[in-house]
Amino acid sequence: MRGGIALCFAVLCAALAEGKVYTKCGLTQELLKKGFSRSLVGNWVCLIESESGKDTSKQVTKANGSKSLGLFQINSKEWCQFGTPGGKCRMKCEDLLNDNITDDAACAQKVHSEVGFKAWDGWTRSCYGRTYPSTIASACIPAPSPQKTSSFKSLFFI
Repeated sequence: MRGGIALCFAVLCAALAEGKVYTKCGLTQELLKKGFSRSLVGNWVCLIESESGKDTSKQVTKANGSKSLGLFQINSKEWCQFGTPGGKCRMKCEDLLNDNITDDAACAQKVHSEVGFKAWDGWTRSCYGRTYPSTIASACIPAPSPQKTSSFKSLFFI
């Protein structure tokens, strides 16, 4: 009985530790909610697909011993610090691995503002110079509805 409870607890903990894997449209909509520009959101989605496979829990250890973490694969060498907030983003690296991407998004935008998309090898390899990124937003987000205009009659005959 105790073994069964321990096994269930271990499975539950493993499930809770797993990150969220976004769909393309879900990711697009989430990035727009986080303030990413509609004109660049296709590049961000392409970058995330190529870097993390849209998985918030992805970790990759680099040859230099640093880690690339989370949805945006932000590198621990320069942008965050393990155990305590630090790096240029002033955040804990562990926070890049949870499902709350608010701080991840802010850090990714900081990386982009300082270095550009070329900070990510996945973007350079998979997204740079391709038309694919520009089609993502239009496929996942409905076009804004046109403004209602007053009819001639309503303008003059109140």
